[in-house]
Amino acid sequence: MANIWVKKPLKQLLHEADATGEGSLKRTLSAGNLIALGIGAIIGAGLFVRTAAAAAESAGASVTISFILAAVGCALAGLCYAEFASMIPIAGSAYTYSYATMGEFVAWIIGWDLVLEYALGAATVSIAWSEYLNKLLGTLFGTEIPYQWCHSPFQVSELGTQGIMNIPALFILAALTLLLIRGVQESATVNAIIVIVKVAIVILFIALGWQFINPANHMPYIPEVSKVTDSAGVTHDFGGFWGIVGGAGTVFFAFIGFDAVSTAAQEAKNPKRDMPIGILVSLVVCTVLYILFAHVLTGVAHFSEFRSAGKEASVAYAIEKYMHGYGWLGTLITVAILAGFSSVILVMLLGQSRVFYSMAKDGLVPKVFCDLHPKFRTPYRSNILFFLFVGVFAAFVPGDVVGDMTSIGTLFAFVLVSLGVVIMRKTDPDTPRPFRTPFSPVVPVLGAVTCLLMMYGLGGENWMRLIVWMALGLAVYFGYSMRRSKLQRKEKETA
Repeated sequence: MANIWVKKPLKQLLHEADATGEGSLKRTLSAGNLIALGIGAIIGAGLFVRTAAAAAESAGASVTISFILAAVGCALAGLCYAEFASMIPIAGSAYTYSYATMGEFVAWIIGWDLVLEYALGAATVSIAWSEYLNKLLGTLFGTEIPYQWCHSPFQVSELGTQGIMNIPALFILAALTLLLIRGVQESATVNAIIVIVKVAIVILFIALGWQFINPANHMPYIPEVSKVTDSAGVTHDFGGFWGIVGGAGTVFFAFIGFDAVSTAAQEAKNPKRDMPIGILVSLVVCTVLYILFAHVLTGVAHFSEFRSAGKEASVAYAIEKYMHGYGWLGTLITVAILAGFSSVILVMLLGQSRVFYSMAKDGLVPKVFCDLHPKFRTPYRSNILFFLFVGVFAAFVPGDVVGDMTSIGTLFAFVLVSLGVVIMRKTDPDTPRPFRTPFSPVVPVLGAVTCLLMMYGLGGENWMRLIVWMALGLAVYFGYSMRRSKLQRKEKETA
């Protein structure tokens, strides 16, 4: 009988981490590359799109408090990621860590769950990219892509036009997939340039927008409790404590990315030193920028406007309507946002292919996901397959739905990683840990509790989507993966 709780020996993981040759990924990334990769993944759709959504549908002006709560949860989980990434410097992120700590079954759940984070995260951002592209076309050329060709079939315009498919979202996914196939170092270089541009633009918006803050827009800072229904038909708790918690669950999407750094551990030059630096520094930089950005955005425009007229391309809307004389900044920000979104999609697609690369190496998914390009040594077939999968969601599903599915899936992964640190301290106390999570088990447990709180704040509809996705994953595991697991086969041979 198969042992679904079988753990992958730590010695085997470390041996794989040290492997070189044709079947292994190239080590080309420095600590600076990893920090840029983290910031590139973090600052994007979450900041420029989900901030307005959280303010409009959950927290009002107190979305800044939501950011602080989300940042605390991410910081606690980030410390746990940093310990694992320095101890087990191998591709696969939370999937690999859970395989060593909680066994194959939990590892499969995490790997399947990470599809929600990386693949659907890329879909969410590509949809936002499409929105801002339309905004830019309207500003520069006075034209825009017809509604039906840049929205999903589940969306209808105020004039009654039915969406068909989101072609711009598919375009950017295809372009970045080709770049990833070319090589991770080339991708990292492009990403670093984009990061410099978009961080400069975020700082510029904060500096210039501060003088346009209307204090009345922040009153009351924590709105009275009520209910708000979004465009996807999901009802949110608005205002009060649960509004802030719900807002944290929504803006949590803005922090997704720092853990994607850990998926590139096998491509880092000195992962034991550089992985903790890449994860924690990128998280700190982005948290400070987020809180300031949210304060300015909700001060320039009232949060209620982001439910209707300012819902799409919210930052550009606020600048055009209230920051008179700064139309150029709106155009500049739109260009920077498009570039920024591109870097987020790049890192999400990178993370997804690396997780499935590790799962294919273990036999849990077909070998095609770990086939490397003969010249570029990248998992090119995996990149192509995920482009097709992500493209379906980008073209045919609304962004709000995909975004919240991404958040709840990622929070679930964070909970298991946090608990994994506690477990591994008990099961493998003597394993060298170049970076140790401080105040364990208090920090990991607090991280798990904070993330569970944010999951609760995302509401029943998203819990149902998570359950359905996990049920599908269990069917795949017991129907395919368990029988083809290399570790399971090895156990049977030695039994």
